[in-house]
This record gives sequence, structure tokens and C-alpha cells, in this order.
Amino acid sequence: MLDISRDGAVVTLSIDRPQVRNAMNLDLVRRISEVTAELDKDPEVKAIIFRGKEYGFCAGSDLKELSTFNLDQICAADLEKAAVARSFCFMDTPVIAAVDGFAIGEGMLFAVSCDVVFTGQNALWHLPQVALGWNPSWGLKSFLARCGPYVTRHVYWGVDPFNGEEAVRLGLADFQAEGSVTKAANDYATKLAELPEHAVTETKRLCAPAAGENGQALDLIANQMFHQNLNHDFAKSYARFGIKN
Repeated sequence: MLDISRDGAVVTLSIDRPQVRNAMNLDLVRRISEVTAELDKDPEVKAIIFRGKEYGFCAGSDLKELSTFNLDQICAADLEKAAVARSFCFMDTPVIAAVDGFAIGEGMLFAVSCDVVFTGQNALWHLPQVALGWNPSWGLKSFLARCGPYVTRHVYWGVDPFNGEEAVRLGLADFQAEGSVTKAANDYATKLAELPEHAVTETKRLCAPAAGENGQALDLIANQMFHQNLNHDFAKSYARFGIKN
């Protein structure tokens, strides 16, 4: 479910759920929370990379799991995912996303929550939630910090998918890799790991308030709106998973 590999001071975490295109379920989210907390305490780890193993970065929520949840459980699961993504901003260790293939729905929210984002030119980026009748339920602060309210609104509406080049132009991704996205991310992480650790850490802490301030409050508001939207007849008729009362 989550492969862990190490190259010197850089640890790569690879989502490995081919049967669901690397979609996120609660077991995966809890494993990510556990592993990243441990790595952040390891003095030998200087950078963490997230990637999808072979099948694309992440296709969003695991709809099969959601079909077993009632409405309150769906919202509770999303708050748990939100807390894990928010934690990246306040870790001392830099967290880097390597997006190849696709970053869809919560996969995109997860990627944008990382400190640095690499993307392949042809990677597919998309938030399909609004078209299905509900709003993205977490991650708003990361979008606002990266690209401001106007671009965030456009991206949240999800009128059209876009590629990695557009993701960089909009500010959602930091770098477009010319070749292997994983190699580009690893090269950057290796250079970052060679910098004085205390200065890297303090710089991350310095930027954390601007990048993550009020993130929890915004996630709670978005989650409440999400709950209301899932109760709407349109959302119920269009949902790809069964919404139980």
C-alpha cells in the first residue's frame, strides 16, 4: 500500500494501490501519518518524496470504501485526510510531491499540500467534485497560499482538466520535469538535503504560518458545506458511491 525506499538522506514514499489507481483510503492515510511522523523525528532524514508507484500519483478517494460509509463517516474520513495533509506544512522535514500520470480529486489536494511539487508535462490535473454536485472538502488553504482566491476558484470549479505545464503556470506545481518526475524530485531533494539542516528547518518554520494559518478552520467550513452538498438531490443522483443516511 505504501512502499518506502531510501537514498541517502532522502526517503521516497510510493503509493502502491494499482487496483484503484492509487486512490486513498483511511488505512493508507493513517499509514502515511504514522510514517511521516516517524521520519520527521529521524535526524538522518532530510527530505521526503511522495509519488505514485507506476499507476499515476493518486486518483482521489477510494470510492469502494466510501460506498460502505454513511454521510457522517464520509465527512469524518475527509477531516482525517485533511489533518494529515495539513501536517506537512508544520513538519521540520521538507515534503516533496512527484506527480506523474494524474492527480485527481483528493490526489490533487494531497499533492498541493506538499512543500514543493514536481509534475510531468502530460500529467492530468483535475478536481471533478463540483461537476458531481459537491465542493472539495479540504485543502483550501494550500490552494490559496499557492495561487490566490481567483485561480483557486477557477481550479475548484474544475471546468476542464489541465496538464502539468498549466499546473506550473497556475502556481499549483513548482517545477515541470523534462524527463523522469521522480528523478527530478530526487535530484532536488538531494541538493536540499546537502544544505545546512538548521537553516532549512528554520526557513520552513518561518514560512509555515503564511502557508498553513487558518487551514484547520477552512477545512472545517469546507467539510460542513460538503456535508450539506451531499444531502442535495443532485449530488445523491450523480454520486458514484452510495450515500447512506
